[in-house]
Amino acid sequence: MRISRFFLAIAASLLMLQACAPSMEEKAAQAINEVMAEFQNVGIAAVAVKDGKIIYNGSFGYKNYETKAPLQDDDVMRIASISKSFTATSLLQLVDKGIISLDDDVSDLIGFKIRNPHHPDIPITLKMVLSHTASIKDKEDYFTLDHLNPAVYGDCIESYYEYKPGEGYNYSNMGLNLAGTILEKVSGVRFDDYVRENVIWKLGLYGGHNIDSLDASKFALIYNKENGEYVASEGAYRSRAAEMPGYVMGYSAPLFSPTGGVKISALDLAKYMMMHMNYGEYNGVRIISEESSKLMQTPVRVTGDPAAAEYALCLTEFKDYIEDEKYNVPGNYLIGHTGGAYGLNSIMIWSPADNWGIVAMTNGFTSVKDKSFLKSITRAVYNSCIKE
Repeated sequence: MRISRFFLAIAASLLMLQACAPSMEEKAAQAINEVMAEFQNVGIAAVAVKDGKIIYNGSFGYKNYETKAPLQDDDVMRIASISKSFTATSLLQLVDKGIISLDDDVSDLIGFKIRNPHHPDIPITLKMVLSHTASIKDKEDYFTLDHLNPAVYGDCIESYYEYKPGEGYNYSNMGLNLAGTILEKVSGVRFDDYVRENVIWKLGLYGGHNIDSLDASKFALIYNKENGEYVASEGAYRSRAAEMPGYVMGYSAPLFSPTGGVKISALDLAKYMMMHMNYGEYNGVRIISEESSKLMQTPVRVTGDPAAAEYALCLTEFKDYIEDEKYNVPGNYLIGHTGGAYGLNSIMIWSPADNWGIVAMTNGFTSVKDKSFLKSITRAVYNSCIKE
């Protein structure tokens, strides 16, 4: 009898300890608030996914810094370069249908000659463009294809690096705006409409490239830090309505920024991420084939260093984002994409090996010397929600 009472007492004590232990939501909130205190964020939205389920979703701070309106879970932000993966996903739908090939010469797809004048006999393929190995340089004004069009800029030599297409890597926003224009040219559907109807809506999500098709009351304003003060970025949610009368199908798609123009909530971005985690399918809806999804996640090796984390097709490998060494060795790197523009910072990152993922974004932050906001928020969510 004494023994039974002894073990009952231990069991009761364990139950009390469990009851007093902080929940995952409490640990996540504490960790994210610590990041907010360090980086003085305007707002943060964060989502954690594990084994095909959303296990955490939280929003902190403000969607409007001036009015102090709180950031809500369904508020949307411009996610910047994570948008590239939406463009690639859409193009791979056309690949799956046999309409185009990743090995196609982009000159044939866009309708005018695109060649690196340093290597005029080497075709630039769609795969090169999506992997940033096409040798296309970024220009300050990459919201037009004029810089790649010989009819406008002759040999366009200022728009290319000297290395051979396919033999070097340089990140190119202009290249992805070209890719989005190819999507429009080949599909015959305006770029923003194609992505919204065939990816975003098909997954049951809310968002898109064209702000005039979205509810402006859901926009979380994006802020830059100027002279110690947060200032709203006017360009983040710029309407293109005034430019639409002169829109040319198959040429003007960069106006919608295939390279960085998606606006979506962190929660819906996490659902989109889950589609890629499940190799092209989410909630019973297949967006791209398993083969194409795996191809998007397969690095296009150019450095010759087997230990390097490298770029795939609008997705990239991550090294040293998580302090757990398990994820910092070749063959087990995390994958996803980051974004940064107008004061926004965003990340979509997951582990193919262990089936967990994190989405996080902020609409304004203060730089901290020798520290990365995206690494800090990723580690905070991982340590509080994923790490066992």
